[in-house]
Amino acid sequence: MALDIKFIENEIIDQFLYDENSSRPWIIGFSGGKDSTMLLQLVWSALKKIDPFLRHQREIHVVCNDTLVENPKIVQMINKTLGLISKAATEQGMPIYVHQTTPKLEDTFWVKLLGLGYPAPNNTFRWCTDRLKIAPTTRFILEKLNEKGEAVILLGTREDESATRAKSMKKHEIKGNRLRKHVLPNAWVYAPIKDVVIDELWPYLLQVNPPWGGTNRDLVTLYRNATGGDCPLVIDTTTPSCGNSRFGCWVCTVVKKDKSMEALIDNGEDWMEPLMEFRDLLVETRDDITWRDDKRRNGQDGIGPYLFEKRALLLEKLLKAQYLVQKDQPDLELITHQELVAIQLAWYRDFYFKRKVSDIYNNIYKTHIDMSKHDEKLQQEHELLKQSCNGQEEQVTLIHELLALQKSKSLMMKKRGLQSDIESRIQIFLSEKKN
Repeated sequence: MALDIKFIENEIIDQFLYDENSSRPWIIGFSGGKDSTMLLQLVWSALKKIDPFLRHQREIHVVCNDTLVENPKIVQMINKTLGLISKAATEQGMPIYVHQTTPKLEDTFWVKLLGLGYPAPNNTFRWCTDRLKIAPTTRFILEKLNEKGEAVILLGTREDESATRAKSMKKHEIKGNRLRKHVLPNAWVYAPIKDVVIDELWPYLLQVNPPWGGTNRDLVTLYRNATGGDCPLVIDTTTPSCGNSRFGCWVCTVVKKDKSMEALIDNGEDWMEPLMEFRDLLVETRDDITWRDDKRRNGQDGIGPYLFEKRALLLEKLLKAQYLVQKDQPDLELITHQELVAIQLAWYRDFYFKRKVSDIYNNIYKTHIDMSKHDEKLQQEHELLKQSCNGQEEQVTLIHELLALQKSKSLMMKKRGLQSDIESRIQIFLSEKKN
């Protein structure tokens, strides 16, 4: 191989031992794809050459973000790999700790789409990246920054991957230093394999087995069957969200066709067909204004969220897809029970009582899930608010809308515009009352 493994490993050792701040932890972004696998193997191999006493001078955290809507084949492989990494690190005395981050319940794809009516993402409104990818990982990094003061983030980004990525890496690098600045204060980014090209990467993975056991042949086969690129760990807006084939979230609607999922189905994964059909439905209906409210969530005129009956329809089709998939993959869960509860809460708080999540679920599964406790709590909440407003429903509605507006803003990193939005909604209310 033309690839100089010894050079990269020595550089990693130098960065590890002679860093000006020897206590700041290393955070390795691990997506389970080709690039992050090569990165972790090289770091692991380099660490094994360091004296055990010196090796433990800093912690190494392997962070894998699960958006909860990842391609199921990737999830199966990653979960198995993370288990092997954790076990092998303990057995080999490596200061490596595995973490899996997930979005907050109120930020998950299904709670946003089916609960609040967010439209399926597109290039102009890609709301998913911030909430599903950046925010969970950022929370972990901030925890380490608060604990240790500084941190170095290791990524498997390569300049060979794309011109955009190369430009971004150049922009943030510090001349004469392998570390580049991160958008978070006191955080640095280190990309040990940035100069590795794709023709060097695959031979390495095939010839060098992972130090946590097994081989990389399953990974290579998965790529071959899915025709392409993975989604890297996304830590900020400068990191491209996915590879060219969008080998990441199975619900991704940023592209017209999910070539990776199509290829997997063509290569024998027939059980994924219901997922493909549901994703295609999201693409087809995303820009259909007959599916959307004519008012935004802040009460202003404009193309708003999905209509409630459309949200209920999408939930029904999602649960049908899950039901079909579970015949072949019984342990696979497309939507969690907690998300179903959160969706019901969102519907109630927006005064939608016509359909119940539990009824939709029970009709499909011919079983019974009980959400009566949540129903009771929300009914009590609604009655208390109604009493406080002397039974005036329009005031109850206004308060619920303002609370929803405040909550939606508080979940964002930038709360700019909250006051003006609240004032605007109150002005609309007063105007409607006057008329």
